[in-house]
Amino acid sequence: MFSMKPLKPTFKSYLLPVQTDLKKTPQPPIKKLEAKLLPGEIVVNEVSFVRKCIGADGSHGDLWGKLICTNFKVSFITHDALPKQRFQVANRLLGEHDVPLACVEQVVTVNDAKGKQKVLCSNQKLKFNPTELILYCKDFRIIRFRFDEAGPQSAKKVCLAIAHYSQPADPQLLFGFEYVGKQYYGSLGERVNGVDPGGGLQMPLFDRPSEWDREIKRTGAAEWRVCSINEGYIVSSSLPEYFVVPVSLADQDLKQYLCFFTAHRIPLWCWNHPNGSALVRMASISDPLQQRKLDQRICSAITKSHPQRSDVLKSDLDKNLPNIQDIQAAFVKVRQICVIEPFEESEEKWLSSMESSRWLEYVRAFLKHSAEVVYLLEGKHVSVILQEEEDRDLSCVVSSLVQLMLDPHFRSLTGFQSLVQKEWVMAGHRFLDRCNHLKKNDKEESPLFQLFLDCVWQIINQYPAAFEFTETYLTVLSDSMWIPVFSTFLFNCPQQRTENSMDFAKSKCIPLGEEKALRFPPVWDWSQQFTPKDQALFNNPMYVGKGATCVQNGAVKSFRRTKKNYSSTLRGMPSSLRNILMDGHDSLTLTRRNSLVPRLKSDFSQIREVVESPTERFFRDWVSRPADLQGMLIPQLLPSHLALWRLYFLRWVPEASIPKGGPVTAYHKLSQLADEVEKLQSQLRQYKGATPASTPTSNPSAPPSDHSRMYFKACSTLEPSSTPEYLSSSFPFSPVGNMCRRSILGTPLSKFLNGAKIWLSTETLANEAL
Repeated sequence: MFSMKPLKPTFKSYLLPVQTDLKKTPQPPIKKLEAKLLPGEIVVNEVSFVRKCIGADGSHGDLWGKLICTNFKVSFITHDALPKQRFQVANRLLGEHDVPLACVEQVVTVNDAKGKQKVLCSNQKLKFNPTELILYCKDFRIIRFRFDEAGPQSAKKVCLAIAHYSQPADPQLLFGFEYVGKQYYGSLGERVNGVDPGGGLQMPLFDRPSEWDREIKRTGAAEWRVCSINEGYIVSSSLPEYFVVPVSLADQDLKQYLCFFTAHRIPLWCWNHPNGSALVRMASISDPLQQRKLDQRICSAITKSHPQRSDVLKSDLDKNLPNIQDIQAAFVKVRQICVIEPFEESEEKWLSSMESSRWLEYVRAFLKHSAEVVYLLEGKHVSVILQEEEDRDLSCVVSSLVQLMLDPHFRSLTGFQSLVQKEWVMAGHRFLDRCNHLKKNDKEESPLFQLFLDCVWQIINQYPAAFEFTETYLTVLSDSMWIPVFSTFLFNCPQQRTENSMDFAKSKCIPLGEEKALRFPPVWDWSQQFTPKDQALFNNPMYVGKGATCVQNGAVKSFRRTKKNYSSTLRGMPSSLRNILMDGHDSLTLTRRNSLVPRLKSDFSQIREVVESPTERFFRDWVSRPADLQGMLIPQLLPSHLALWRLYFLRWVPEASIPKGGPVTAYHKLSQLADEVEKLQSQLRQYKGATPASTPTSNPSAPPSDHSRMYFKACSTLEPSSTPEYLSSSFPFSPVGNMCRRSILGTPLSKFLNGAKIWLSTETLANEAL
């Protein structure tokens, strides 16, 4: 055969060779999708190539990323960004797409191909590979994830992990224990970095006698004293270690009486009126044979504490107010109407459905009853005992509202927080059960604290300048219930916190040193969650407090607001309609639930004039005078005066969001005006020769000071600033990505969830077609 030599190449290139040295042209590194973990937080399971549904229809605008389940939260990590996010409040404990496991109400998995869905419970099996995951949250969010491109087994494992870790079987499995153990305690029991959870608070926690003493002196309750018979919780597990009792009751007498009260909860002092009348709360007397005897002794001691030895009246809250099951049922209906049903606020059906939920009816009932107690304390100068079976639910709401109406101190931010700490946390409200953190018993779940916050919002809505804080603060406070690291909302009573934290520290070999138990941070240290700038959203620019100042004729003077009549709409009405606060009786007897909200008749000719009772006369006289924002405040309770708390209930609903509208537009302008006034005051002080020591110093790490406490700053130009494009009635929250309730396979979600007790039936729905 022929042998041929290889030919030499004859082509010659006149172009420079392409640069292939990668070292000289480095490529930007690809950032890994990893969750930011808190101390004590670990990743349980994760799945990549997950799509988070954003839009109402189709996949336009959806985000791609990794879905991670930790022992604290469900975290979605993505490189993509949502539009218009610069206004959102950023929580330091949570990422933009994070959901605390304690906030997850139900976990629903869907398989499109097989037409199946299932509500996952803890330790359950999942027989199909999910193509979609729906999280129904306790803060009304509905969040959906698609697994079209994800590994089926990884998707299944993440869904099962979320269901398992969102339903802990024991309080010590709540994330707060791991977090506190790692965040605040070292291996030798010393404080990490010297951090003391809650140590920098400028408010009382009422866990020591000195703080109760200060409250006694503040209210002028000279005939009351701090009692320490429950030190170490040896008398009652649900009472605080220290509480206040009449001076005339000796410790020995109290020890004899306590066995006759439910759960040994003897009467607790709440507050003293300047006229000497006292507000007291107590559990029911369990022994009927001792009822009369104990009533006489308790009332006698309270009477002796009054300067005028006035009478004592008792209010039975269990007979006069809705029970916790009624409140829970109403709350579930409101959630169904606001979130699940199509939102059409203008439709008569939607409005009638909201009325039939009875939520506002119950809000009015508590406000009405609290106003009656206010009349007895303020108008009749008598002391009042709030009695409830266990004194841990309804009495928390009523006692707090009464003090809020009568004492302007509790309308300041610090005062309000001390009120909640005193009347809810230390008094033993069952936050663990009522929030259903362990999801053990749905019958124990009840939104009493949300009901209280709604009642507070109703008063703020009528008297906005009387409160230092805003509705944003109330909403964020409610959301903090689902972040399980704060002692405020994690336990049924202080004793439960002490017992469980001691057991946890022992099991984890955490030496506590001289402390009795792990010290959980209270929610009141807002720097744990928000930056100083975001905390400025809590400040009300219209607030008229005792320390407020104004500029008059070139001089800085104490602010004396011209009193404004907020009740002019009631003038000229018949006494039977005016304020509809009382039932025409001088006692504290309320009718049952069927008549909690008297309805206005269209035919006013049917209304007849009745003899005015002392209670009606008291409220008529108060209404006829200009409202004193630093005095007693009584809410108006006509149906037209009570409204749905839109920011709380509708903030995630896209259809309810009003671009550049809602109360935030007024808040924006007022904040700018208040900031400008504060700047002028500062300049005036400098002009008058104020010393540097008298002017506030700026510290970037410190909370917002009084001279720069507004979120929106004054415009630097002379032209008035327009409303920012990103503002809406949902501000500072965003419905984008938080309310995805589109149809499933053509079936409306409202029909899919029809007849649900909470969100969906907890029974397995795997055999039912969508």
